[in-house]
Amino acid sequence: MRILLKLSGEALAGEKKTGFDEETVRKVALQVKKLVDDGVQVGIVIGGGNFWRGRSSENIDRVKADQIGMLATIMNCIYVSEIFRSAHMMTNILTPFECGSFTKLFSKDRANKYFEKNMVVFFAGGTGHPYFSTDTGVVLRAIEVEADYILLAKAIDGVYDSDPAVNPAAKRYDTISIDDVISQNLQVVDMTASILARDNKVPMRVFALAEENSIVKAASGDFNGTTVTTN
Repeated sequence: MRILLKLSGEALAGEKKTGFDEETVRKVALQVKKLVDDGVQVGIVIGGGNFWRGRSSENIDRVKADQIGMLATIMNCIYVSEIFRSAHMMTNILTPFECGSFTKLFSKDRANKYFEKNMVVFFAGGTGHPYFSTDTGVVLRAIEVEADYILLAKAIDGVYDSDPAVNPAAKRYDTISIDDVISQNLQVVDMTASILARDNKVPMRVFALAEENSIVKAASGDFNGTTVTTN
């Protein structure tokens, strides 16, 4: 089985909200190691929100702001990759543009070669283009490397029919189709990513990262969260 795990940058920061919380990242690493030891091939995409949210800046050109965001995701992947290595995993980082010796240039063949060597593959730098989020990046990479599932580790434990922070009566879905996600604008991922997932039949599992052993459980399918289907 091959999965693509999407982590938010904020999740890596823990309660600090910015930068890194090493204990939080180490807990993620230990869960991923369990999967790798069981023969699961794991790719990872990380957002950059613990450093930079370009769309919230009103004084910087959007293209430049997004480029800063891409670099933030690369910093995150380099850091998390090193924590994974300290947990005795092999890793490699792929980007859609050259970063000197920091990363390798993405290609499907290169990613597959690393997966076959039981490496955890980090897909950093988004799509390499402005105006596309890491949501779109994770769906795009999942399609390209033919992942079986995208695992979306969030601060919230699934997909709701309304914002549970605003509406205490909000209902959580155990299963929902990507068509319903799009038609109800539920924002599991952004609209571009949702349509890409629908058109290419990429299923997703949405869960709260903070729950005990959440990544391992989501990979098995026996988890507390929401499955987004593509049928």
